[in-house]
Amino acid sequence: MTVQSDLKKALAAAESAKGTYATFSQATDDNSAQNMFEQMASDMDRHISQINSRLGVTAQNALNQQE
Repeated sequence: MTVQSDLKKALAAAESAKGTYATFSQATDDNSAQNMFEQMASDMDRHISQINSRLGVTAQNALNQQE
């Protein structure tokens, strides 16, 4: 497994988690819980951005493009 494929898996997991948190936020009437899940989704945006940045770096390395 390559670094790039590992990062793609991490990206998919982060995007899935973000969607799950957004769903949880909409599904509850508890304002505190809504805020918590919205913050968690926002945190995932930051994670997604960091992973995408790293993917850009690894894409430049020919050794990481082999799958």
